[in-house]
Amino acid sequence: MSVGPVIVKRLTRACEGDFHRIHCEATDNGWCHCVAWWVPTWDGWGERTAEQNAALRRQLFDAGTHDGYLIYSDDALAGWVQAWPRDAFAKLASQFGVTSDEDAWMIGCVLILPAYRGSGVAGRALEQVVADLRLRGARTIDAYPKRGASEPGELWNGPESTYRRLGFKVVKDDATRPVLRLAL
Repeated sequence: MSVGPVIVKRLTRACEGDFHRIHCEATDNGWCHCVAWWVPTWDGWGERTAEQNAALRRQLFDAGTHDGYLIYSDDALAGWVQAWPRDAFAKLASQFGVTSDEDAWMIGCVLILPAYRGSGVAGRALEQVVADLRLRGARTIDAYPKRGASEPGELWNGPESTYRRLGFKVVKDDATRPVLRLAL
């Protein structure tokens, strides 16, 4: 598929509606609402309901937490990237053994809508996200891809190959879940 220009926009209160247009049943993304990293542990994660996750997302928005970027191609909504200061996510420290660093950011989710998958949108969007995080003061950015993933549902952290093309290096090797880091 050939796509036009890819533009990322920071998620703000004004574009919360586009966030919800991605995270809904119509796109088969209506369960998580991109709150997986916001809950303290994986215990019970699979038993949570879409309503519980949507309520947590509303709490985040109400608190002014707009933790990512919307992706557009030819002015059409194409996807979402979660990116936020890493220290906000206790689950990351626990799961991946990362230490506190107020200048470290994370990319937790890369969701590309089906019509745009395999078109290079993710890589082009992540380039822009990295550039914006640099402007926001990030000194490092961590990513947590699932190694060996091939199904779209398994690629929710983004593909390792895309991160490597962007200059991310493995800082904690693991057969299934490495930690990749980009020093800015």
